[in-house]
Amino acid sequence: MIVTTLKPLDEILESISPYRKILIAGCDGCTQPPRGLREAKTLKQLLELAGQLKGKKFDFKVTSVVKQCDSVLTTSALKPYVEDVEAVLSLACGAGPQTVAEFFPDLPVIPAQNSHFIGIDDREGSIMYDSCTACGDCILALTGGICPVTRCSKGLLSGACGGASNGKCELDSERDCAWELIYERLKRLGKLDLIRELAPPKDYSAKGWRVTP
Repeated sequence: MIVTTLKPLDEILESISPYRKILIAGCDGCTQPPRGLREAKTLKQLLELAGQLKGKKFDFKVTSVVKQCDSVLTTSALKPYVEDVEAVLSLACGAGPQTVAEFFPDLPVIPAQNSHFIGIDDREGSIMYDSCTACGDCILALTGGICPVTRCSKGLLSGACGGASNGKCELDSERDCAWELIYERLKRLGKLDLIRELAPPKDYSAKGWRVTP
């Protein structure tokens, strides 16, 4: 099970404000509460109204994916929608935006949610790698859809340590350096200015969650 909360509307609005044509992608998978097509349509309406109040007009497309963490399902479901959009707003947990960013590398991917809890599902011993720590304060919009908290061995928030060799982590020669991936991704998107921003220490109290009746 995955527990998520929607980011504040003002934060989402600020993240998408540089763009006009945006695809809102819901996820029908594991999140609680559900974040599928109905929720994506509701978010579209809220953002349209909020945009109008700020004099900003958006052109939204809306769809949903069975599981955004599944690369095959996500690629096939989103491909018909991404041709003329400028960014993707993902309603999945932290794994979803990273999957979209990996397979649509020319599109900025913005998380609409914070992830707080991710359960483990071992399907007959198959191997999956961690892509989201469920820190409760998602920064994927600033790091090109690649999570440094999880994918950097040291969890560095403000750039590479300098110890990587040939693109691999100094602690694990088979592991890609997350910050080199982030650098290349932001460079491709023309957003290298984001890498110069110093990220404050994580407030992991945001990771806490509770289920209300």
